[in-house]
Amino acid sequence: MTSGDIAKALEIWTLQNLLNISLMLGILATGLAMVQGYYRALEKQLSLRVSVELWRVLTVVLVDVLLAVVVLVGYLVLNPDIMADIKMAIPFCPVATILYTVALILRLFHGGHDVGSKNYLRSLYWMLAGGVLNVIGFTFIMEAPSKDYLKEHPSEFWTFLKTHLRSNEDLKLSQTTFYVCFAALVVVLIWGAISALRQIRAREP
Repeated sequence: MTSGDIAKALEIWTLQNLLNISLMLGILATGLAMVQGYYRALEKQLSLRVSVELWRVLTVVLVDVLLAVVVLVGYLVLNPDIMADIKMAIPFCPVATILYTVALILRLFHGGHDVGSKNYLRSLYWMLAGGVLNVIGFTFIMEAPSKDYLKEHPSEFWTFLKTHLRSNEDLKLSQTTFYVCFAALVVVLIWGAISALRQIRAREP
């Protein structure tokens, strides 16, 4: 094995694990956004008003930071070269990235961080949908039974999922998914940029 082969293998290993971690972070962010009753119960244990305010800010910012990481990693791996190298559930993971991006924009620029607002629930629904897609994609496609298992226990169902819905196995579907999802992601990001600029202009004296 040459040094180039080692470098390529290390690159693939790093990107694959980065994607896997981001899928877990997306699920974690969704869970943290859902447990508002738990947060309120913990607030009762805080005696200082300052502590309560810091706690509330932390619970909001943590979800936003996790979502931002998920979106950035999703954008990083949504390109033809990386999709051909690593096993990504298509179109599940790319679509989930778009859904998480919508949720993040709602939270950052449309009041979706406020638990009492309608956009909080909307952002949560987008996050839930993204989480469901990632759970399905990770469990049934990315981590489907191994080749050794399928040799002993043949299954057309698992074989189909592994050979047609993994980005590094079906390059034609991978390319189609890229064209559609990347275009959709760009549109969502433009919406986010416009929302941010409007928010900034609204605060100008």
